[in-house]
Amino acid sequence: MTAKSPDLLAPLDLAFWNIETAEHPMHLGALGVFEADAPGAAQHARELLAARAPAVPGLRMRIAGVLVPVGGAARVPVADFDPLDHVRISEPVTDFHAAAGALMERPLDRRRPPWEAHVLPAAGGRSFAVLFRFHHALADGLRALTLAAAVMDPVDLPAARAPKPEPAPRRGLRLPFPGLRDITLGDLDPRRYPAHVRAVTGATLQAVSIGASVARATWGVRTSPALAAEPTGTRRTAGVVLDLDDVHRIRKTAGGTVNDVLIAVVAGAVRRWLDERGDGSEGVEPRALIPVSRRRPRTAHPQGNRLSGYLVRLPVAERDPVERLRTVRAAMDRHKDRGPHRGAGAVALLADHVPPLGHRLGGSLVGRNARLLFDLMVTSVPLPSLGLTLGGCPLTEVFPLAPLAQGQSLAVAVSTYRGRVHYGLVADAEAVPDLDLLARAITAEVAALTAACAPAKGTGLETPATAT
Repeated sequence: MTAKSPDLLAPLDLAFWNIETAEHPMHLGALGVFEADAPGAAQHARELLAARAPAVPGLRMRIAGVLVPVGGAARVPVADFDPLDHVRISEPVTDFHAAAGALMERPLDRRRPPWEAHVLPAAGGRSFAVLFRFHHALADGLRALTLAAAVMDPVDLPAARAPKPEPAPRRGLRLPFPGLRDITLGDLDPRRYPAHVRAVTGATLQAVSIGASVARATWGVRTSPALAAEPTGTRRTAGVVLDLDDVHRIRKTAGGTVNDVLIAVVAGAVRRWLDERGDGSEGVEPRALIPVSRRRPRTAHPQGNRLSGYLVRLPVAERDPVERLRTVRAAMDRHKDRGPHRGAGAVALLADHVPPLGHRLGGSLVGRNARLLFDLMVTSVPLPSLGLTLGGCPLTEVFPLAPLAQGQSLAVAVSTYRGRVHYGLVADAEAVPDLDLLARAITAEVAALTAACAPAKGTGLETPATAT
């Protein structure tokens, strides 16, 4: 009986695992707010989460080093898994975001499965929140959503097609670069050499192209001291809730996608925030990394990260909110035309061309230089349209929280859920002490865009009061 091969971390997972430091943890999160139906609802939620976690295989896996390949790591099941090491409940809190910020700055225990769920009862007893934290090496946003949903109450989902099984791994010689496929004996047929040469050449050219784009992305950078401040490892979070109908009205008038509008709102909010705090927005054009999922739907093995990205210069200096949206839309259209495998934002793909030992030795260097590539992250995490519950208590709000790498002072994540848009803001608490000011600026920017896109009165094009 042969031993089961280890579940090796993909190169990007390995990169996230190695760039983490104690002062700059690399976990993402989600803060869900639930309506309590009884005084003991929060305690009941904790009991349910602890009872359901052992049945979710992904939550029982810790990350451990392996001998081969040198510098690599793998997901290893924990035989003595204790869910109470991961599911905790706090004393009643008066501010969910203040409590979440304090928890987000704590690194996860790397000796255990790298995730936690913190139940936060409200001081008034009429609601409670759950903060999920997942290490980025364990999951990207979509995978984290899958893991969190697995411990929620069961929901009746439409019948879905069974996942297509992945082809069996081919056995043969493995090249030292994980971005290149295995070579089998059949592949050594001289008639197939041209295909191998094209594969190696194509991978090399892609790496060179992305590297050149990264270098160009550092030219002429105009950012703000607030986004380039020296981080301290402290964390602060804030949340904003918007009406999705308002976003759709803006989109229908100005064009683009919902995501274009949400990114443009961030650009306008940063402008307002910089002006109100006295830093000034004149000439500021920060680089926003927009992650793009490369995950295949209904994949049989969805663990790990499948990410690329777009690097967009936010038009913060532009005064007109509609023109800011047009600029964002044009930039996103250009990136979509080129695809997620080109440009500086595709830097995550370079992880595939680095051997495991390179990730182990160079992780800290990469982490320290993240600010050279981008100034802030703006990411979107899709949520199901069906209402989620925990112990019968409905989920009313959910704020995604992006990781904050060393050298970054602000990250923005956004999700739509049940007709509303939820912005989750994560910042270095000392570099950005006025995060609530930025949160208010998001609401003000949506109001300004809505007003700018509204038809002028007397033109006969007014939107009826009953329109949706």
